[in-house]
Amino acid sequence: MDTAYAPHPRGSRVPVGLRAPFSGRAWREFLYLFLSLPVSSVMFAYAIAVIALGAGLLVTFLGIPVLAGGLAGSRALGSLERARARGLLGQTVDEPEPIRPSKPGLMAWVGAVLKSGVSWRHLLYSLLHFPWAVFSFVFSLMFWSIGWALLAYPLWRWTFPAYLDQPGIQMWGDGSGNGFYLDTPAEIGFASGVGLLLVLAGPWVIHGLTQVDRVMVHGLLGPSSLATRVSQLESDRGVVVDTAAADLRRIERDLHDGAQARLVALAMDLGLAKEKLAEDPEAAAKMVDEAHGEVKIALQELRDLARGIHPAILTDRGLGPALSALSARCTVPVKVSVDLDRRPAAAIEGIAYFTASELLQNVSKHARATSATLDVWHTADRVMVLVTDNGRGGAHTGNGTGLAGLTERLDAVDGLLIVDSPVGGPTSITAELPWRA
Repeated sequence: MDTAYAPHPRGSRVPVGLRAPFSGRAWREFLYLFLSLPVSSVMFAYAIAVIALGAGLLVTFLGIPVLAGGLAGSRALGSLERARARGLLGQTVDEPEPIRPSKPGLMAWVGAVLKSGVSWRHLLYSLLHFPWAVFSFVFSLMFWSIGWALLAYPLWRWTFPAYLDQPGIQMWGDGSGNGFYLDTPAEIGFASGVGLLLVLAGPWVIHGLTQVDRVMVHGLLGPSSLATRVSQLESDRGVVVDTAAADLRRIERDLHDGAQARLVALAMDLGLAKEKLAEDPEAAAKMVDEAHGEVKIALQELRDLARGIHPAILTDRGLGPALSALSARCTVPVKVSVDLDRRPAAAIEGIAYFTASELLQNVSKHARATSATLDVWHTADRVMVLVTDNGRGGAHTGNGTGLAGLTERLDAVDGLLIVDSPVGGPTSITAELPWRA
């Protein structure tokens, strides 16, 4: 969200339009445009020199390494421009992908530089930014300086009759002494009013000019969209791997502490019953009966564990019946509504199910709610899962919460988690998943 001149905290009586000309943001942006001319002049001259020298030496072998060195220098200048945009415009642009030669050696490095689209985009920025910097420098400087000068005209009008032998600012003249001057009180007041309008409009004009700079810095000096997507996929792959490892550890822990321990105890009880079978049949029968009860409990634990991995009802009947069965086990009454004209891909169906399961567990454990709703529907190319409750609210996706982990899981498949949970409730959490059939 653009917060160029956001409203002042509650209680301020100064309108944002009157505060803007005195805000630090406006003057930092003006300083950025003011510095753009000398900076872009140096970069433009450097780019022209690199191109001319490299092209001129292409008839010899030296042209290629000279051009590669010039491109590397453009990347260094680009890093300074990113730092300038970060310091004065508040725009953070990620570092582009580094140069990675296929093998050690100077020629491998030269080839990697010349093949790098990032290097050529930095050189292109040096060429394209110069004409824009000239225009934005002249326009912003003239616009705002004229505005401030006219606004303060009543304070310095005396300089014209004192030093220039004129009654005021000359608007037009024919060279023979005839002309129109701003020297009467009404004219002075009108000029000051125009200056006030220019001063008030100045921050917004300057902000609009810097938007072009932001686009150029982000588009030409930042990483390419492909590289950004690859980085995202690598991060998402790490999340998926970590999640899978955590699930395997959970299953191992549940088996070790639950069904496995119970089956070990069951084997010991059956061994004791076997020893007592001959000498005390009644005690042995009693121990066998207890072991039978343990078997039932162990089977139920295994069923619960299997349901936690992937419930059979989800595979056989789809999301509607699976979510109805899931909500029946929730400690809070849940109204379920599933509106899907067909089943999504198995992976998306599974993620939607476990997302709903996680959200309903949060309702049971933390919400202190008396009722909840679970809605699932298909819109355009998305599967929507909405869980609401009338609990105490205050849910958030900060680090260390279950919702943070759920957000990472959804992000791994290009999903999205939206939390609306004011303190005091109610809570509404929406999960968006891509539709894949």
